[in-house]
Amino acid sequence: MPAQEKHKPSCKVWIEYKGKPVLGKGGAEILRAIAKENSLSKAAETLGMSYRYLWNYVQKIQKAIEAPIVETFKGGKAGGGGARLTALGESLLREYERLEGYLSETMSDMEHWEDLGLKISARNRLKGKVTAVEKDAITAKVKVEITMPATITALISREAVEDLDIKVGDEVEAVVKATEVMIAK
Repeated sequence: MPAQEKHKPSCKVWIEYKGKPVLGKGGAEILRAIAKENSLSKAAETLGMSYRYLWNYVQKIQKAIEAPIVETFKGGKAGGGGARLTALGESLLREYERLEGYLSETMSDMEHWEDLGLKISARNRLKGKVTAVEKDAITAKVKVEITMPATITALISREAVEDLDIKVGDEVEAVVKATEVMIAK
């Protein structure tokens, strides 16, 4: 393999219901198009699909989850027909996008891969001692006093605090990214 080609992690994500795949990348594109166009036929046209294929795909999802994800409105001679996602359809799409975004961010997070033993160029780590941990239902605030006379505060998930077993007095590293401060132990 040529030296300039690099390996990069990749994955696919889908949502399952009762052990069966319900929504993946293609289905999410269909739901996004329906939400944007407010029409099944316009969504199919936008995606370069036949109306029949798109409708059958929506029906397959609805059958799998045993609930409607799209509601349609008949037009008349004056038009007015259309379609929109139900609250469940919107929720399903949001959940898929949340998972896809999280995995995409994780897969491109070189600090994460360094934690798994891979080398990266980032060197913005500051060693320090935890001086305070404040937990709420979802997030936790961790204050780290670094060797230099300064304290860094990182807002991380409560789950991360519990997984890392972070307590006041622990020696940790503050890993600084462009958009956030993470905690490594």
